[in-house]
Amino acid sequence: MLQTTVETPTGPMTLTEEDGAITRAEWGQGGVGDTPLLREAAAQLVAYFDDPVRGFDLPLRVEASEFQQKVCDAMLAIPLGETRTYGDLAKEIGVPAQAIGQGCGGNPIPVIIPCHRVLGANGLGGFSGEGGVETKVWLLKHERAAGLLI
Repeated sequence: MLQTTVETPTGPMTLTEEDGAITRAEWGQGGVGDTPLLREAAAQLVAYFDDPVRGFDLPLRVEASEFQQKVCDAMLAIPLGETRTYGDLAKEIGVPAQAIGQGCGGNPIPVIIPCHRVLGANGLGGFSGEGGVETKVWLLKHERAAGLLI
């Protein structure tokens, strides 16, 4: 397991690579690693925080249950600048909305897998990342989805 830490406007974020794929993104300082994939992932993360339109094109692997993988796939399908509700994803996957909330909270690769784009039916919902809902709002504004918050 190799890691690199990137300074971002929302705090340091540590990216983890295992067997040629990014498997985790976590706020905070982590270990040190230098591989072509970690360099590329760090560069793409910096580019995203510079201009979110650049997006991500990285090999990802969600090492979790089949359900968690489905939730992450559904979040990855949400276009930049758009949001979905927990209920929207629940209908798509065929589970209760509360389960989607738990799946969003269990996202092992936040920002790259955009769990911040999933909102409650009547509000923001939660955010398990560093800074909580304030970081979620920052990311949505950064992606120019702020009109949805007003």
